[in-house]
Order: sequence, then structure tokens, then C-alpha cells
Amino acid sequence: MIPVEKSKLYTARIDSVSSDGNGVARLDGYTVFVPYTAPGDTALIEITDTKQRFGLGRLIEVISPSADRIEARCGAYEKCGGCRLMHMDYAAQLREKREAVENAMRRIGGFKDFELSSMTGMENPFRYRNKMIFQIGGAGEPVCGFYAHSSRSVVPVDDCLLGDKINGEIIQAVTEYIKEAGVSAYDGRSGLIRGIFTRASAHTGEIMVVIPVNGRALPESGVLVKKLRAVSDKIVSVILNVNKNPGAPVLGNKNITLFGKSAITDYILGIKFEISPQSFFQINPIQTEKLYEKTIALAAPDGKTVMDIYCGIGTISLCAAKTAEKVIGVEIVERAVKDARRNAEINGVKNAFFYAGEAEKLVPRMIRGGERADVVILDPPRKGSDAATLSAMAEAAPERVVYVSCNPATLARDAKFLAEMGYFINEAHGFDMFPHTEHVETVLLMTKN
Repeated sequence: MIPVEKSKLYTARIDSVSSDGNGVARLDGYTVFVPYTAPGDTALIEITDTKQRFGLGRLIEVISPSADRIEARCGAYEKCGGCRLMHMDYAAQLREKREAVENAMRRIGGFKDFELSSMTGMENPFRYRNKMIFQIGGAGEPVCGFYAHSSRSVVPVDDCLLGDKINGEIIQAVTEYIKEAGVSAYDGRSGLIRGIFTRASAHTGEIMVVIPVNGRALPESGVLVKKLRAVSDKIVSVILNVNKNPGAPVLGNKNITLFGKSAITDYILGIKFEISPQSFFQINPIQTEKLYEKTIALAAPDGKTVMDIYCGIGTISLCAAKTAEKVIGVEIVERAVKDARRNAEINGVKNAFFYAGEAEKLVPRMIRGGERADVVILDPPRKGSDAATLSAMAEAAPERVVYVSCNPATLARDAKFLAEMGYFINEAHGFDMFPHTEHVETVLLMTKN
């Protein structure tokens, strides 16, 4: 029997934080997840939903605050829902992220004594994002901001503390243009402008502004370009992105350069990358260099053959290629493979080779064809890797496997699989790539028993 009732109020002690950033309370042994609470809070909560194994709650009042609780610096914080941990002291955020990785590795992976060797946070955990996507909404007056958590309703913002300050001026310029040109916001069915997408280079200062539209020309586009150029001479690229698919993500496949460059330039560990609107590029440049430095150190690629599975546009591959004898990159997204080859070319890298295909099919085929690697680097999406890829890789018996993960649960699952194939964990390190959110990055070294 469920010991709580929907719509009733309860006093609860928050014990921990879940993997999605919600506080966890237990009422008569029943688990309730409560957003915007911190471990140590005593809170008055309303039960909003009940399921057999857990319930959902809404914070009504903090009766007794945790020692880790602070005032969130963002006025849109609770409505936006992007920064699930901003009400917690940053040191506490790092502690919770460390525990999230360690608990997953112990509970899911079965590594009973697992501990991270380090957890690397940021000296200044704000203004770190080099990419922002703002939604445009509003039937009359345009509203620019973010979708509310689990909603398609736009929460208006004139700035985001995770991105560059210039984004506020870009938002103002675009909304002024929308009003003056009389264009409409896209509502999922009709309307023209879908949002504002910005990219910034940490090393060159270049800024790209992309305006995704609903498959039609942008009237008086020169006016928009003029407004954006007046914001800053750092804006070196203004691109119209055409997306006719109502169910697709914000960006479509067709880009029309309205001003300047079709790609901006950035660097990771001295390697130059050309970044187009669709390029995957790590969002936090400061932490990315620290993560990649550790990844390359653990891989120890000097004079060896490296296979980089889920290589994207070749960021880790090209860093490893500096000292490796040969690097083989595998990636499912053909456009990313083209970008990787282009990035190898512009850096004069001759020992990195990139192949497009599903890892679970391509890697076993390569192994059967006699391809071998001394070191394998895995950097999969949140869903992790798969049995076919891991089995083929393990049968090829690389000396080292370096797994870069953005999801502790799938990392633990895949590490358990590799352990059953004869690999053991040497060391693991956590990196806070996304302060104030629930996300955490981990790099793990496994070697053959």
C-alpha cells in the first residue's frame, strides 16, 4: 500500500539527490522525488503523483534549510528547470556528482570498493557554455528564452548565466528585428522563426549566430544582419538554417550564410577545429581541455595504434594522433566523419583515418578484417555502448580501454561487461562539465587482467 496520497501535504527530510537532480525523500519507506531540494533540507512538500515504487513531490516551503542550500542566482531558475542544482553550494554539487558516479559503479557495475581518484570542478562555474539555443515563442509579442521543464511553454530570459553575456544583446537584436519585420514565431505548426542558436570560440573570440526558420525565406534579412553586426565585431557569421520538419530538433540540414563565415574556428590542446552549426563540439572549453588531457594521459598513445569509437568530428582522435602511430576513428554520423577528415587535413594530420558506420556493425567487421588497436577510446552518447561493439573490441584484446562517459548508469553497465571480458579498472576521474546541472563526465581506464 502506498503510504502517501496525491495532493496532500507532508513534511519530509531530503536525504540525497537523484541522477536527474531531484531531491530524494522517504516517507514511511516510500521514495518521493522533489525538485529544487537539497540533502539536509526539511521541507513541506505536496505529492503531485504516485506510482507503485515512487512518488513525485512539489516543494511548498523549506522549513529548515540544508547547510548546502544557497540562493540561486538566476531569476528564471525554477521556471526554466535547466539548472537543477543551482540552489546548492558548488562544493556540494561536486560532492553529489562524485557520489552519483560511485553509487552507479557500485550498484549497477558491482564494483564494491569503487572510488573516483579525483573530481575536477571549475574555479568559476558560470559563463562556461560556448553554445546556446534559445526558443522563440509568443502569439503576439515575441518571447525568447527556454522551454520550461517538461513543457513547450517558453520561459522568457534576457540572459543566461551559463552562457556569454553577449547572448543578451543578440536576443535583443533578434527580437527587435522580429517586431520591425513583422515575422512570426514558430509554434510547432506554423510561424517562421524557430529560435536563436549561438556558438562562441573560446580561443579566437569568434561568434556565430544561427537563425533556424520554418522552411521559408527570411524577409529583410539584411536588416537582421545589420542589427547583429552592430552588437559586436566578434560576430563573424550569421547563418539562416532551414528546417521544414515540424518534429525535428531546432536545426535542420540546410544552411544559408547571410554574412561572414560558414564555420568558426576553435582549438583543443593546440588542434584547430572548424565548427559549423551542426558540428558536435564540447560545450565547456575549459573543462574539455582538462578532460582530454586526462583521456590522452590514460590512453598513453605514444607509438601505438588507437581506435577511437564514437569519434564525432575527431576531437579526441586528433589529440591522440600527435604521438600515436595510427588513429582509427569510427562514427555513425556521416557529416561528423566529413568534419573529422577536414579537421585532420587542416592540421596536417596524416596518421588519422575516419570511417562512417554503426559502431556495433563496423567495429566487429574491422576486427574480423584484421584491424587491431593497442588502445581503444570509447566516448559514446548517453545510451552507452553495446554488446556487439564491446565484445568485438575485447576479443581484439587492446592493452588499454579508456571510456569517456556522460552517463554514470551506462558507464557502470558497460564497465561490468568489460570486467566480465577480463578487464579491470585501474583508475577513474570525474569532471564537472556542466555546473549547476545534474550531469557529470567520467573517464575510466581499464586494462586486461
